[in-house]
Order: sequence, then C-alpha cells, then structure tokens
Amino acid sequence: MPAPRANMSYRDIKQVVLDRIQNRIWAPDSLLPSETELAVEFSSTRTTVNRALRELAEEGYLERKRKAGTRVLNSPVRKAQFSIPLVRDEIAETGAAYRYSLVESRIMPAPAWLSSRLDILQKQEVLHLRCMHYADNAPFQYEVRWVVTESIPEVLDADFTESGPNDWLVQKVPFTNLELSFMATKADQTVSEFLDAPLGDPVFTAERITWLRNKPVTLAKLFFAPGYKMTTHL
Repeated sequence: MPAPRANMSYRDIKQVVLDRIQNRIWAPDSLLPSETELAVEFSSTRTTVNRALRELAEEGYLERKRKAGTRVLNSPVRKAQFSIPLVRDEIAETGAAYRYSLVESRIMPAPAWLSSRLDILQKQEVLHLRCMHYADNAPFQYEVRWVVTESIPEVLDADFTESGPNDWLVQKVPFTNLELSFMATKADQTVSEFLDAPLGDPVFTAERITWLRNKPVTLAKLFFAPGYKMTTHL
C-alpha cells in the first residue's frame, strides 16, 4: 500500500483507514494508533483525524471509547444515514406537479400532551402550522406541525405562505437527534376532508420529532392520502 501523502484531508485519512480495515492491515478487534500518532503519520491535525475516525464510527466500522481508544469492530455494520426528505422532491420524482397551501399559522401555548412529548414547560409558546401538499392538484400530504419558538426564535419572522415549514427548517436548522414513528391512524373529520379519504379509514401517518442538541425543535404529524407507498434507499 502506498505511503500516505502529506497534508491529507479528513476524507483522505478516512479512505486510508477504511482501506486498512478492509485489507485486514488493521484486523477486527485490533486497536488503532492514537489520534496523535495518526496525526503525525498523516502530517495532519488531531482535529482532522478525529473527524475521519468519528465518521467511520458513525458508519459502523469502528468503536470509540473514551480512555480505551479506537478499535476495529468485529462485524462492521453499515448504519443507515437519515436525511429529512422534502415532500416537493418526493412528488417531483413521481413526475407530478407540486403545489403547496398554508392552511393555518398561529402562535399558541403548548397543549399538555405536547409539553410532555417534547419535555417543555406547560403552555410554553409554540408556532402551530397546518399545511397541504398536492400532486397534480390531488391531495398528497396533510401536515400538522408544532415548532418550539424558544429553540429557534427566527421562525417567528419566517413566511410560510409560499413554501412549507419543512423546507425552511431543513435549510436553516440542522438537527442532531431525531425520533421517527410510522403508524396507521383512522381518518378523523379534518383528515378525511383534506385528503379525500373515507371517514374512519386507516391512513399512513408519520410522526417526526427533531432536536438541536438538547433543545426540542419541532414535532410534525404527516398524514398521507390513500394509496401512498413509502420507498426508501439506504
């Protein structure tokens, strides 16, 4: 294997480390050299080496423990990397034309159930949004969302009349933690009317909560029109 070149980027270091793992130069369960030693070898900084090793750990190749060092996993597992999808892109991929409509936007005190789910103070201020997304003018998704204004005060100045809140959040607010649930829920009167679904019929529903470090950002409930099929690629 050729010697690493000087002044390597974290991507270069990451590739060299991965090559050594896959070629069994660093065998499963073996301990890697320290970050300081690798920084010297790669003529780089510990920060750059740390980023390369951290990404490989997130991808399931390494195990990192404070004071115990970095070790090659016995059975490297590819971990799923999740990015929040944009409904406009999902609709565009079907070849349909996308249309968005803001149904409601208001500041309100958080209801008790939301305070409990997000671990925020009872009646803390939240921005409540209801939106519709259409594919070729047919109902596609009914979105109900609560945004914690204390976590992202700039949301109060955002205009959601032309573009949905998810688009704005993806661009403006990175998330560090996410909870995602899928379920079938019975269409109540509102969902039935917006999605043109029979009252009481099950509809595909996704619930998503995101945090920025330890601050809750948003909880969204997404109801999909009858016939929706979710496809994902990992």
